[in-house]
Amino acid sequence: MDVVDAATRSRMMAGIKSKNTKPEMTVRKYLHARGFRYRLHVRSLPGSPDLALPKHRVAIFVHGCFWHRHDGCRFTTTPASNAEKWNQKFHDNVHRDIRKQSALEDAGWRVIVIWECELRQNVTERLEQLVFDICKLAKFKRSCEKIK
Repeated sequence: MDVVDAATRSRMMAGIKSKNTKPEMTVRKYLHARGFRYRLHVRSLPGSPDLALPKHRVAIFVHGCFWHRHDGCRFTTTPASNAEKWNQKFHDNVHRDIRKQSALEDAGWRVIVIWECELRQNVTERLEQLVFDICKLAKFKRSCEKIK
């Protein structure tokens, strides 16, 4: 049973952003400060990754644990009301994510997924790991030497 009425719940759900979220902004600011240049929400790429680093051919998705179903995460909950509808929605989201990442990889891009909970727990450690991952996957490793 929901604790708020349907109209309030609808208004709350409509307020959830898909772009420029706090976790995404955290990643963007960190990478920009480290000298990485990127494009945002590139619609010409499969899945419109949150950040695309064309120079390195790396696509970054910043996923919310609730919507994208991060395995084993405490934020991966399922609403009690209309659970069947929600489970189908989550199932579709996960399979769409897999298809889009696969299409990016087939196009020669490397994909990195950052989960919302990772940025809540050890933000600095996770962002440093992200820079390491980008440089490890980068097509032009020499350009990464300047950035570190």
